[in-house]
Amino acid sequence: MNTKTLTVTALALVAASAAAQPVEIRVDIENLAPQNSVAFAPLRVGFHNGTYDSFNNGQAASDAIISIAEGGSGDAWFPAFGAAEPNATLGSVLTDGGGPLTPGATGSATFTIDPSINRYFTFGSMVVPSNDSFIGNDSPTQYQLLDGDGNLLISEIVQTGNDIWDAGSEVNGIFGSAFLEGAMNSDRIAENGVVGFDFTQFDIYNGQTTAAGYTFDRQFGGDDAIYRISFSVVPAPASTALIGLGGLVAVRRRR
Repeated sequence: MNTKTLTVTALALVAASAAAQPVEIRVDIENLAPQNSVAFAPLRVGFHNGTYDSFNNGQAASDAIISIAEGGSGDAWFPAFGAAEPNATLGSVLTDGGGPLTPGATGSATFTIDPSINRYFTFGSMVVPSNDSFIGNDSPTQYQLLDGDGNLLISEIVQTGNDIWDAGSEVNGIFGSAFLEGAMNSDRIAENGVVGFDFTQFDIYNGQTTAAGYTFDRQFGGDDAIYRISFSVVPAPASTALIGLGGLVAVRRRR
């Protein structure tokens, strides 16, 4: 094998190795709703292989999605996700400064992702004040975030009023509503319904004082943007790999 063949082979090996490297993905969130309108619980996220399906439109809500829709914690969502996809990367994006993501507020978090196995993105967040409203994707393959080389295929996901889900698990009303002054989120009346869309239900909270101290007023319509998730790759420092194959082959790779 001549020197040229060795060099080409070495470059191919390094490129293949580099393509399998994890990437750092920064996730930014922003509440786009009008002032005094809806807020959001922390965003629960999963980077995965496209298997785990957390809910479906027109079907009864699972305990997993109810743990997001009725309280925002995801305490059943994370275990169910992990059981279905043990290699998934799971986590939360919190508000800058903590607390609910009120109108105009932002937050961010960075995750290390292996693009060879976790190319899809799934999310969920409770919308408040409400009894069981949330945002999220009902198809596990709806958002392919990365290709096999770790390149972003999606820069942002924007949710509108029409994208708000009602879990159908709890009767909507002031009683038992999260994020309302004087209401107890632990109180609930079972609805025994199915998952569906309904943003107009927020009118029942108009005029109520929220836990953040403002008087609630829905204001947004079905086509109005209320939430944005943005993605960016965190650049890695340039690195040099030296491989001895009848000589030194230097390869520089920057993400």
